[in-house]
Amino acid sequence: MKRIILLGSTGSIGQSTLEVVRHHPDQFCVSVLAAQCDIDLLERQAKEFHPKLIAVYDKGAALILAKRLPHILVVGGMEGLEEAAAFQAADLCVAAIAGSVCLRPTMRAIEAGHTIALANKEVLVAAGELIMQAAKERGVSIVPIDSEQSAIFQCLEGNSLEEVDRLILTASGGPFWREDRDLSKITLSEALAHPTWKMGKKVTIDSSTLMNKGLEVIEAHWLFNLPLDKIDVVIHPQSLIHSFVEFIDGSLLAQIAENRMVIPIQYALSYPRRIGRMVPRFDFKKFSKFEFYEPDREKFSCLTLAYKAAQEGGSLPCFMNAANEVLVQRFLDQEIRWVEISTKLASLMERHAIQKNLRLEEILLVDQIAKEEALLA
Repeated sequence: MKRIILLGSTGSIGQSTLEVVRHHPDQFCVSVLAAQCDIDLLERQAKEFHPKLIAVYDKGAALILAKRLPHILVVGGMEGLEEAAAFQAADLCVAAIAGSVCLRPTMRAIEAGHTIALANKEVLVAAGELIMQAAKERGVSIVPIDSEQSAIFQCLEGNSLEEVDRLILTASGGPFWREDRDLSKITLSEALAHPTWKMGKKVTIDSSTLMNKGLEVIEAHWLFNLPLDKIDVVIHPQSLIHSFVEFIDGSLLAQIAENRMVIPIQYALSYPRRIGRMVPRFDFKKFSKFEFYEPDREKFSCLTLAYKAAQEGGSLPCFMNAANEVLVQRFLDQEIRWVEISTKLASLMERHAIQKNLRLEEILLVDQIAKEEALLA
């Protein structure tokens, strides 16, 4: 029985994680639930899964929930999230809180010696070197939940990195990769209409700009310790092949599955074992078409910006990620146009003075500065 700390239980990944736990009650239990502010859903989750501790980032919301659940310890604020991440009566921490808020808790979970099931891209984009070094020093395993990173993780099992020629991340392409029109006219509803995945609003917009794939390139660079010139992106609109590994002898391994997040989540929770399926057998008659296309890096310049940030290194990936987060929110609030996410981001990155060898506090300061600048851009 694995005891789980679930950071981000009210988000789409968190709810899918609880679906896995619900399906395998003999394999997993929930020790800790944590979320940013949705205490109504947290309350329902607590009554079903009976955690020993609940953390709510919003301190006011934490106080309200504590009154509703007097039999469970409820803590609030960033210190509450850190306490939740370091909870000792647990084996595995699912890091699924969106944004840079997840940085400190993930580091605390590593320091506590918990295996990390990582669903938050920003953690490695902003602080990949620090996170991976801390995990190495403490002998902590980081198992990815993102379907693309999980696919690579699975394909690499039993193979040496010296035998890898390149990693190939697949991208759905979002709703606009086939579009041949004025992209300045894109509406919010169009950008939120993802063709294959049901995700949160922020990651859905990132998918539409291909920034989501750019963040995954940086994430893969740190997760698998491979240079950027060995990490490629290909558009695969069916979203059934979740990524490839190409080896030096010309062989390719691919991980194929229906586009349901319970599959990589279950693998991350059960690793290094596999347990019984939650989905039907793969239907080749239903899923008989696999297409692949080169991404248009001029039209989707966010992908190019992500490669640039990774190549420059230092504080630039963190700055880019935080600025993008705010620009996406401004688009969601209909303050800026879809095309301005990338154009404003490029201008902000061009003006950023890159810093090297940053500690966690300095990374968080860069994150804050980037968000302030993006609000005014």
